[in-house]
Order: sequence, then C-alpha cells, then structure tokens
Amino acid sequence: MDALIVFPEPAPPELAQALDMGGWVWKSAVDIDSARREEPAEGWMGAVIVAGDDPDDAFRFCRAIRSGDINVESVLLLINGGHLASLDFRENLFDDFCLHPFHPVEFEARLKHLFRRAGRAARAEVIEYGPLAMNLETYQAVIEAKPLDLTYMEYELLKFLASHPGRVFTRETLLSRVWGYDYYGGARTVDVHVRRLRAKLGEEHANLIQTVRSVGYSFGTSRWV
Repeated sequence: MDALIVFPEPAPPELAQALDMGGWVWKSAVDIDSARREEPAEGWMGAVIVAGDDPDDAFRFCRAIRSGDINVESVLLLINGGHLASLDFRENLFDDFCLHPFHPVEFEARLKHLFRRAGRAARAEVIEYGPLAMNLETYQAVIEAKPLDLTYMEYELLKFLASHPGRVFTRETLLSRVWGYDYYGGARTVDVHVRRLRAKLGEEHANLIQTVRSVGYSFGTSRWV
C-alpha cells in the first residue's frame, strides 16, 4: 500500500486527524534523513509539507525532494495566509498549496487530485455516508469532521448498519451479526445501543438510524427509494 510522507514530526493534530479519517496511509518525518530511512521500496506516493511559523524548514524539505534526495511523486504545501508572499519564485518546489488552517473538505479534495493515481491507493477502508465517516483500520468515526466517542460495540453496530444503507434488520439479526451467535442478550441490548448511538450522533443526525415499526432498524436511505 502506497504512503504519504508528512513534514514535520509530529504532524499538527488537525492534519493527523484529517489524514486518518480520510483513510490515508502516512508517516511523519522530522527531517529529510528520517524520510529517506523510512522510504518504501517504491518511494513515497506524495508529501504533505506544513510551512509553520518559520516556512524556511518546509522549503528546505521541498527542495530536498525536488533534488531527488528521496523519491516523491507530488508535493502539497500547507501554508498560512500571512506567508503567501514567500511562495514567490518557489513555485517549482511544490505541485499545489492549501491554506492552513484548512477546511477538511478542501484538503481532502486537493489530496485526491494530487495523489490518487490509477492502480495506486494510499487509503485504508473507509465507510462514508453523508456527514458520517468511519475508518475501519483505526476504529475512528466522525460526524461532520467531529470525532465520535464510541464504545467498541457501538462502533461495531454503527459500522454494520452504515455498511448496508437502506436495508432493514430485525433486532434478532443485529444481535447475531454484531454481537455474535453465542451472545445471550435480548433485543433490549440493541435498543439500548441504538439509543446511545443516536445521542452521540446528535439531534441533527440521529435520524440516520431509523426505527422500522414492528421490524427493527435501518440506516440511511435505500438507493431504490
């Protein structure tokens, strides 16, 4: 699986969260030497370089990439508005830039534009439905880019429902598919977990999980509607 190199180390928390929730495989580096040591056999698919309060370090990292010190296909530079003038005459050091702090939607769009290559995927398995995103490798979930604090079984239930949008499941089916055939809890277990999930999704998004009277529960809307 292809990977992105991120500078600096540690990556800013909002950047790490955006990459994780987007399902990108990445590794942060403190300098070009550490990036070289960690370089995959096929090279880095791309680089996300953060130009912080002192952008010179970021430009040095970009310059090392362009000189061939490490094998990187594309470079996305994150820079705050106060340093835009520093981009003059340095356009050759990056392929695209994004203002930092960034909007998660714009950041994800720029990553896809730069780094998604035919036959090359740096993304983990992710379930996305409207404002909900679930990273199945890291067991993270967000609603409108805000993290959800879910227990293991809450996550498993939401994952199962979100994996089958529009389908209606009885409580008994959910018990066997999510909790397992050896679980002896009753239907109330499902009702309690659904109630907790709705509370954590928030009033605006609680209706993602719908009650089907006399049957059970469904998630989202069927594509046949």
